[in-house]
Amino acid sequence: MAPEVLRSGGKATPEADVYSVGIIISEILTRDAPFGQERELYSINEIVSRIKEHLDFPLRPGFQTAPDMGVIGQLMEKCWEEDPTKRLPLLKLSSSLRALMAKVNKSGSLVDNLLQRLEKYSTNLEKIVDEKVEELRQEKQKSEELLKQMLPASVADRLKAGLTVEPEFYDCVTIYFSDIVGFTVICSQLKPEQIIIFLNELYSCFDDVIGSFDVYKVETIGDAYMVVSGLPNRNGNEHARQIARMSLALLRVISEFKASGFPQTVIKLRIGLNSGPVCAGVVGLKMPRYCLFGDSVNTASRMESNGVELKIHMSGSTVGILETFGNFQIQSRGHIEVKGKGMMETFWLLGEKGP
Repeated sequence: MAPEVLRSGGKATPEADVYSVGIIISEILTRDAPFGQERELYSINEIVSRIKEHLDFPLRPGFQTAPDMGVIGQLMEKCWEEDPTKRLPLLKLSSSLRALMAKVNKSGSLVDNLLQRLEKYSTNLEKIVDEKVEELRQEKQKSEELLKQMLPASVADRLKAGLTVEPEFYDCVTIYFSDIVGFTVICSQLKPEQIIIFLNELYSCFDDVIGSFDVYKVETIGDAYMVVSGLPNRNGNEHARQIARMSLALLRVISEFKASGFPQTVIKLRIGLNSGPVCAGVVGLKMPRYCLFGDSVNTASRMESNGVELKIHMSGSTVGILETFGNFQIQSRGHIEVKGKGMMETFWLLGEKGP
């Protein structure tokens, strides 16, 4: 509505209609509501009030035009002159618009030209939407892959589907624990950021090795590395053989491992294995973790802590399963005192015979 009509509250005039056409052209050029930029600074009531006032620089919509639409922008400014007598007459406005449109559109119709511009804009918008959908799909895929690295795939799928993951009991699995002998001494020789780089390279190497076996990495805490086989997918007695072979492979790899930037650092693993029943489930919501519970976990940890560097220390339960395969070299360590377990006969895994 033209300023003079707002002030007087009278009826619209042809000059007021020309002002309205100018505002409509601004909407077309900016693809925005009237006074779109100004609404970020003022309320609608404030904008109307400023339009009604007699100002040296009356409030008009801010806009930017493409080079080929600059003439239409000038025409628009002539339509909303503060003085109604200086505005273009309707007939002259109509003929000017037709003349301008004829240069870019054979029909010379403003409506046809606007439809062409809207079609072009719609096509461009569809392209932008497709690109955003593809970006969203890729991000979703990355999130799903990350979730499956943090949790077993079957568990991750249930969580994505919004289902609860109930704790599950497993009759027998084999658990692997290892840590780095002298890790405290190594840390004292390195800066904090170097420790992180060192552990990242070491455990990335471990991760590459265990990828060849039917095992699941439960967690790493500092220099401790925990792996299990037999869950969440049960595999009969195969879990003991898979963990045994993986342990032997890790010992071979660690003998040649050299961290970049720390070639002088010698890594010595202490490994402990135990087989037995456990209960497994997801703990937490914000950072869910797949955790194992049961005395079998504690015993595996005791096998590691009572072990010797560069050797694989096993409980009798793991040995009992490995002996059914008949191709593992096992040596009795004798009976030792194990905290919380008393005297136990434990064993060393020396290797695996060929076929």
